[in-house]
This record gives sequence, C-alpha cells and structure tokens, in this order.
Amino acid sequence: MEHKGDVNLELEKKIFVVTGASKGIGRAIAARLLQEGAKVALLARGHEALSLAESNFRKKHEEKKIKSWVVDCCDEEQLQSVKGSIIKCWDKIDGVVANVGDGRSVPDPIPEKEQWNRIWQKNFETALNTARVFLPTLKENSGSMLFISSITGLSALGAPVDYSTAKTAVIAFAKNLARKVAPEIRVNVIAPGNVFIPGGSWEEKLKLNPGVVNEMLNSEVPLKRFGKPDEIADAAVFLCSKRASFITGTVLRVDGGQISNI
Repeated sequence: MEHKGDVNLELEKKIFVVTGASKGIGRAIAARLLQEGAKVALLARGHEALSLAESNFRKKHEEKKIKSWVVDCCDEEQLQSVKGSIIKCWDKIDGVVANVGDGRSVPDPIPEKEQWNRIWQKNFETALNTARVFLPTLKENSGSMLFISSITGLSALGAPVDYSTAKTAVIAFAKNLARKVAPEIRVNVIAPGNVFIPGGSWEEKLKLNPGVVNEMLNSEVPLKRFGKPDEIADAAVFLCSKRASFITGTVLRVDGGQISNI
C-alpha cells in the first residue's frame, strides 16, 4: 500500500483515467492519485512529454500501477479504442479526470472562425468526448467524473472570449450531466484560478511584462500569488474519493479568493 497522506481517501485498488496527464495540472493530479495507492491511466497527445511523465512516475511507484496511452481527446474514436485497452488491462474504471485545455488565444472580441473552433474543440469538445466515451463504464462501477474548467468560466475577467466561453460551457455541461447520471455517477468541476506551470502561459506573460502580472496578483487575488498544480491536485483527489461521496454537481473554485464574491 502506497498511501502516505494523513487522511486515507480509500483510493487503493481504484482505477483512474487522467487526460492531459503529461504536464501541469493533469500530471499533478496523476501524481497525487498514485501517492494514494490508485492505478492511473495517463492520457495525452504528446508522446515525448507523456513518456517522460510515465518514466518519472515509475521511479516512485510500482510499474503495474501506471500505464500511458497517446491519444487526441478531440477524436472520439481514439478515445473509444483507448478505453478498450484500459479495460482489457485493468478490468474496470472507477474515475475519470477530464483535464485537457489550453488558455492561449487572441485578444479579439470575436476570434476568427478557425481560431474559435480550435479553442472550442480543445477546451469543450475534449471534455464532451471524454464523458461520452467513459460514462457507460463509470456507471457500472458507481464511479466519479471530474472536469477541470477555469474561473474564467464563472466570471468575466478579461480572459480570451473563446476560451472563457468554452470553459463556461464545460461547467454548464457538468452541472446538467450530474443530475442526469445520479445516483450512479458523481460529476464535479474544479475551477482553478491563476496557476503557474513551467512553460505555461503565465510564465510567458511574466517574461514579457512582470510588472503587470504582479500588479494583477496583488490587486485581484487576496492571497497575492499564483496557485500551484499540486494545490489543484489536492482538491481533485478529494473530489474523486469516497470522502466526497455526497458531493455532485458542484464547482469548486481553487483561486486564492479571486472571485469569492460569486
């Protein structure tokens, strides 16, 4: 048993799927699930980053607890094929974390059609496809589904319009889905605030204009700092566990208090 936490979340012998698991928030969530003794299927589009993540996890955890699949979650057929492989490997799936997303876009009030479709597909269609593919399996095991959205889906903060719209749609989708699939499946959402990820968009913005970024943190975020992927992961693992067995249809903000008025 690999559980190391102060509170046993009872995730030993559970099987989880994490999309966008090769870096950032997805990788942090996968790491926490493994620490709690779960088996984790890592899904991501980039082969190199995914292989590196899997290799690093294998240094700390039993090899049999970790499997990875290169898959584009925009492609439902690819996801169906991967689901079959996961079931063949581990017989069941207890939980799914739909984490794929990308906040990089353009400042236009209404981006050009191609740009809009790209952001919509990556931030909403990936979540929709993941739910459509895995929900039937989760129902068999009274599982849980967790979507990673954004506080830009809850409030107008000046973020790109296409990205904010897609993240708003994820929240609406999850809330409505939760009522339809209960009581067999729990469905929840985490809305992260400004999370610093090496190589991510906030790192780019800090390099370009550190003064503006730091002023934003000091004036708009009560805790006056960026969040960390591990802090999102802690919330995610709780919502995936039996400790959250009476929680469904909720949106948990992890944002340093930025939009605490909602």
